[in-house]
Parts: sequence; C-alpha cells; structure tokens
Amino acid sequence: MRVVQIIDSLDAGGAERMSVNYANSLAEVIEFSGLIATRSEGALKTQIDDNVHFICLNRTKTFDLKELLRLRQFLLEHKVEIVHAHGSSFFVGLLVKIIYFRVKLIWHDHYGDRVKNSMSNNWLIKFASLFFNGVIVCNNELLQWAKSNLYNAKHVYLPNFTVHNPKHEKSLILSGIDGKRIVCLSNLRNPKNHMVLLEGFHKSKLAESGWTLHLVGKDSHDTYSENIKKFIKDKNLQDKVFVYGAQNDVYSVLSQATIGVLASTFEGFPVVLLEYGQSGLAVISSNVGQCPEIILEGKNGLLFQPDDVQQLEESLQKLADDSDLRRFYSSNLKSYVYENFSHEIIIQKAIKFYQSV
Repeated sequence: MRVVQIIDSLDAGGAERMSVNYANSLAEVIEFSGLIATRSEGALKTQIDDNVHFICLNRTKTFDLKELLRLRQFLLEHKVEIVHAHGSSFFVGLLVKIIYFRVKLIWHDHYGDRVKNSMSNNWLIKFASLFFNGVIVCNNELLQWAKSNLYNAKHVYLPNFTVHNPKHEKSLILSGIDGKRIVCLSNLRNPKNHMVLLEGFHKSKLAESGWTLHLVGKDSHDTYSENIKKFIKDKNLQDKVFVYGAQNDVYSVLSQATIGVLASTFEGFPVVLLEYGQSGLAVISSNVGQCPEIILEGKNGLLFQPDDVQQLEESLQKLADDSDLRRFYSSNLKSYVYENFSHEIIIQKAIKFYQSV
C-alpha cells in the first residue's frame, strides 16, 4: 500500500499533528508513506521520521498550476494509491483527483464545530464529497453529520492518537517550581478560551502558594494574544503566568508540568488530552466535543463547562490541594490512553478503511 498525507502547513495544531502521526506510523507498516505540506513548513517538520517522504509545495494562491503539477508528478513517481487529505487541504485533494482521477481520495475532518455550521458554510465540502472515496472523522457527531450531508457512502470514525518520538526532543526549561506547574498546550486563538483559564487561575489564588501557569502554543501576536498579555500585566501575574509560543519538544515540556488544562469552547478529538495522559499529568478539560470520551469525570480527570470560570477555579484548587488525587487521575488516564488510543490499534483500523475504498 502506498499512501500520502496532505496538510496545508506543519504549524503545531491538532490536524497538523495527526497528519504527521499518520505518516510516521504508516511508514512502519506499509510500502510507502509520504507527507505533503501544500502551503508552508512549520514547527512539526522536525517530527517527521526519516522513512517518510516529505515535500512542501509552497503554494501561494488558490489555483497554483505549477505546484499542482509538481504534486501530480510526485504521486506518479511514487505510484501513490491513496491521498489522505486533512482538514482544509481537501481542496488540494479535490484538484489532484480531477487531474489524476485514478488516485483514491480520503478526507479527514478534524473540525469539531462543523455540526453547528449551516450548509451554506460547507457547500464546497459537500460538492467535493462527490470526489471523495472515503471520509474519516474524529468524533461521533461528525460521523452523523457526514452521513447526513456528504455524498460519499463510506465513512468511519477513527479516534485521534499520539506517538511519542523522543529523538526529536530538545530542551525548554519551564519557569516555576517543580511539582507546581500547570500547562495549557493550545495555540493562542479562538476557540482555545485562554481568558477563562486565566481568570480561573487568578481567582483560585494558587499563585500565592507557588503554582504557575504555562501557555504553550503558536502566538500570532494578534488581538487575542494581546488580550492575554494585557490580563497578565493588569493582574501582576508576570512571574506566575508564562507565554512560550510554539514548541517542538512537546513531551519534554509536559514532563515538567503537574496539571494539564484544555479550556476550549469546542473541540473535535483533541490530541493534546492524549499527550497529557501519556505524560502522566492530572487533567482538567472542558466538557465539549469528544473530550468526555477521553476524560471520564471523577475517574481519570475533571470536566468543566467552558464558560464557567468558577467551576474551573474549583477544579484547579481541588487538584492543587490533593497530591493523591492527582496521582490517581494521572495513573488512570495514562492507562486509559494506552489501552484505547494507541497508534497501533488506530493505524490498523485506518489500513482496513483504506483497503475498503
């Protein structure tokens, strides 16, 4: 089997991580695994294994015939059978299908809030689905949406997974005290809901007992980002809340933290919760999307409503005050992630789906 993943860029986001995870994991078990970034490289390029064939097209416009023909040549040269397009890269996949019809096109939908959008916002995807040979989704809500709204008859729900590849890690030393670090691994943008996290941390008064909050993710230096930094300054939290920007060494960063938080207002199937679990963190997550499938309230972590600052505040205090509870949750979550979301299990399911199309 010869499969290529397509993604717009390799910036550190959920869909981007999954494209790399699929490419790396497939390279171990199939004849050919490739990865194509259509617009730009990014922080995740260093995470690509040596046995994955990678190119970046540097596409700068919607219809870039030169780069499209370059992509077609790559597929022909490597005798690619299946193109697995992630997220918004479905459009490039559609163009490829038009000029190289014999390739099988699979679209992977990572956008958890799609079910709330009207079809007027998804008309292009619905049209493109005429050319899809299969659709993979990251949660059950998206599966029902795809079955109801897309033309393609083959759909499958595959949970996200994560792969720990230590050879790519480098050192970033987090500020603060060992055992008292809270981390949020999310790009600084909507719908990641950083302001609710900041307010919950501030109101919890945990900073007064030595706890620190660490925001790790792409910083676009826009209004969203500036509001975060203004809050930190206005509340005199400069030595308690730290903003690092995007980092390649995710597991190195997480190994220095004790509590992991996801505060998003919506999610599909967040890879970060799996990364928190693999890293042995005690986790607090917003109760959205497929998060409750990973974080089982009171069993391996805590859930809160993303607009409820008080509930988040109380959850932070609960975990910070009880080291036994943190160990209980972190141990249970680590086992749960390993048993249910290992890359070996998901990749075999993906291969079966590939074969079905």
